[in-house]
Amino acid sequence: MDAVHAKLAEITALVEGARAMPMSASCVVNRSDVLGLLQDLEGLLPDTLSRAQAVLGDKQGVVEEGRREAEAIIAGAQAERRRLVEATEVHTEASAEAQRLLAEARGAADAMRIEVEDYVDAKLANFEIVLTKTLAAVERGRQKLSGRHELEAIETPSAFLDEPLPG
Repeated sequence: MDAVHAKLAEITALVEGARAMPMSASCVVNRSDVLGLLQDLEGLLPDTLSRAQAVLGDKQGVVEEGRREAEAIIAGAQAERRRLVEATEVHTEASAEAQRLLAEARGAADAMRIEVEDYVDAKLANFEIVLTKTLAAVERGRQKLSGRHELEAIETPSAFLDEPLPG
């Protein structure tokens, strides 16, 4: 590319340095010199143009490769978004199910605790009745024992006779 610019600069310098025609914008240049420079320029252009086309073709390839990469990244991001949304939905559903099971378990535990408390209360009430009856039986037995000693004292009046009278 630099050689093309150099040849163009030579042609420009040749035209600028050419002898001007009086009373006109025209100038006199050596035809063979100009034609030689133009042939040199024409020889340089295909090489430069092919390199420019290769760069442009490569540019298109790079742009196309970038486009393919961008599409792959977008597709990957969309797949990741779908996965995250599904994971979030699964997590939400799992959390809701866990809350439902926890509430169900708490309800069952409360019902079981009430049932156990009722059972224990009934057993304690029965035990209280048995203890009350046992206590009553013990009290009656003690009264009978206490009454027997009193009866013995009443049945044996001679015990009173043996004692000296006060006085």
